[in-house]
Order: sequence, then C-alpha cells, then structure tokens
Amino acid sequence: MKRERSTVVEPERTLPVRTNCDVAVVGGGPAGIAAAIAAARNGASTVLIERYGALGGLATGGLIILLLTLDDGTGRQVIAGLCQEMIDRLHARGATVQPPAELWGSEDAEQVEAYSRWGLVWGRNPAVVRNAVAYDPEEFRAIANDMVTQSGATLLLHAWGARAVVTDGRIDYVAIESKSGREAIRAQVFIDASGDGDVFASAGAPFEAVEVHPWLWFRMAGVTDADAAVHAARHGVFKTPPGEGRILAPWGAAGRIDRQISAIDVADLTHAEIECRRMVMAEADRLKREVPGFEQAFITDIASQLGITESRRLLGSAVLRRDQANQRLAGVIARTGNWTKAGMTYDIPFAALHTPAIDNLLAAGRCISVDHRVHHATKEIPACFATGEAAGTAAALAARKGIAPAALDVPTLQRQLLRQGAILDL
Repeated sequence: MKRERSTVVEPERTLPVRTNCDVAVVGGGPAGIAAAIAAARNGASTVLIERYGALGGLATGGLIILLLTLDDGTGRQVIAGLCQEMIDRLHARGATVQPPAELWGSEDAEQVEAYSRWGLVWGRNPAVVRNAVAYDPEEFRAIANDMVTQSGATLLLHAWGARAVVTDGRIDYVAIESKSGREAIRAQVFIDASGDGDVFASAGAPFEAVEVHPWLWFRMAGVTDADAAVHAARHGVFKTPPGEGRILAPWGAAGRIDRQISAIDVADLTHAEIECRRMVMAEADRLKREVPGFEQAFITDIASQLGITESRRLLGSAVLRRDQANQRLAGVIARTGNWTKAGMTYDIPFAALHTPAIDNLLAAGRCISVDHRVHHATKEIPACFATGEAAGTAAALAARKGIAPAALDVPTLQRQLLRQGAILDL
C-alpha cells in the first residue's frame, strides 16, 4: 500500500480535562515509575500515564530483566535510592539473583563465569563481577504497582500521551488518547519519561534522533540442566529467575535483522515486530535441534515490547558528553557506571534533564540530554531509575514553589535526593 503524502485538517474540538495536578509523568517504565513515586512522596499531586496495561516498560514488557549495573566496576555502589528499594523488595520475595557485595569488582575467573551465565557480567579487559541483578518481571510489575499506588500517585494505564500543547513556552496540557476518548491532562510540571521523547518532541523542544537495530527477548522453560545448556549454547542465552530449567535470550540484534529502524516510524516498527518474531521462533527451533539440554524446551513468553535502545534524545540546557567520563560535575543529580567498562562513571547534571525551550518540562530515562556514547550507560534501567527519581523530586519542589524546574536551587534538590538515599558523592 502506497503511503499517502497529502494532508487533512482535523476539526477543532473541545477536550475534557481529566486531571489538573502538580506533576504529570508520561511513561511508566523505570524512569516514569521513579519520577511518579518521588513526586508523590514529596507532596505533589501526581498522575502517571502509561500506554500499556502494566508498568515497567522494557524492564518488564521488554523482558530486559537485568539491572546493569549499580556500581562503578571497582566495587563501589553509585546508584541506590528508589532503584535499591525496588531491589530490596524483589529480594524479599526471592525474585532476584545478585552477586554478594564482597564480590563486586572481583576478577576471579570462576565467579565471573558463574555470573556471566545469569547475564550479569559484560565487557572485557578485564571482565569483573558487577553489582547487577537478574529478576522476575512479574514480581517487578506487582511491586511497581504497590510502590506507585502507595505513594499516592494516580495511575492511568491504557492511556497514550499523544501531544503536548504549548502556550508562551509552557506546556498548557498534554492530550491523551484512550478508550475514554481524547482528554487533557493539566499540570504545573510535566515529565517526559516516554523513552522516545514523545512529549518534548511534540512540544517543539530540540532533539537528536537515531536509527537502531531492535531486539526481541524471549524466555524458555523445560531446559535440562540450565547451567550446562547455557554453556553449550556458547552465547546469547542466560539463566533466569524464577526456578530451574528457565533461560532468557535476546534475539533480533545487530547483524541479524536486515536493517536498522526508526523507533518513531510505525512502518519500521511493524517490520521489526514481524522480523524479530520470525527470528525468535527460528532461534528457539535451532536451540531445541542443536543444543544439548534444549530438546524438551519450549517458549514461555516473547517480549510484548521491542527492545529499542535509542530513538530521540533531548538537546537540553546541557549535553553530557563522553569526554566528561570520570569527571565530578557541578549540579549532579544522579550518577551511573558503565555496564561494559569497569571503572567508568558519569555524573549526570540537572541541566541534562531540562531545556530552555519549555519552562515546565523535565526529561527522565533514556531520552535525557546526553551524547550517543554516554547514552550507552544512561539508558540502562538503574540509571533510568536515578534520573527519574531526580526529575520527580525536582518537579515536586518546583511545583511547591510555583517556579520553573530550571530555576530550582540545585543544592536544595541535591540535599533532598541524598535524604532519599541517592548516591551523589558531593
């Protein structure tokens, strides 16, 4: 079918205002979860808008169920706060695999191999055990529901943040689409945690966009001796919670699907869904046919969301760049290590979360203002938790004072983040 390039004019219509709140968060992945909880716990009336029927984003629906990582690769933890609270709750339910603290930074070959089989060790020269966590996604979803609702935030599932409408450099409202029709959400501060920068793009803020190879992760059960089977598979297959005989596999990665795609183009996304799913089925058949231990294995679930690593990135008040690795930066509101490079850390400044183009907008998660190389670290789930918590806290403080987030006194924000358990090493 040929794409029609002509245009139509939508008739003007009046939208009902569903909610008028202090803070509205668009996107219910790790960044959005953390942002909503932090904003609500800091006293802001908060709405969290998520397009799917469950929270977690790629951390649940994408089956990217590895927290990579919370440390710097030398044994020092650099991310805590709400991410650590999630881990503690998962651990209390027996839903995690995590190296003990005394092994973080270890180059012991036996331990590196053991945790590599859980997908918790990446990178070489040298390969070291990291403070990383494998977890069960259904437990994550249930805990996320509890944390968000217990915080006092209002959750709207099955609602798509469709468009930001701007007046005089401020977002007046975000139009959402759902089974209830098209409605408006009004807020003092909006947080774009959509992953793809849907809010700041529609608001007219500057951004960069790239194309990527997509992933589609899947899980299998019925594996005989998962340790031996993972070893026999050689690469791309990991043990995974919960229980014995389960494996996790990423598929449709670079060099496999025929081309890179734009995650903001519906035709490209459709192509990727079909092609990646075809390759998942082919890979599962190959494992059963060729790898000892997989003879009776079967697919239990295929990710409901494509593994998109990158699409839009905000060009904010500051852009965190690769040459700023291991530098202590003024205005730091979160820190992260690099999951493939031990000893590399980034201080994430508050200016990477806001833009001079829109007064009452913050970004959090994988669409914050960083360059392509830094994005490799800041897109990971723990870093998304950290920037989400910072954005939510800042939004609540700004709403309370009736000021733009960029006008906040950053030391005041830093002190509050430290009280909440964030690690900033000021």
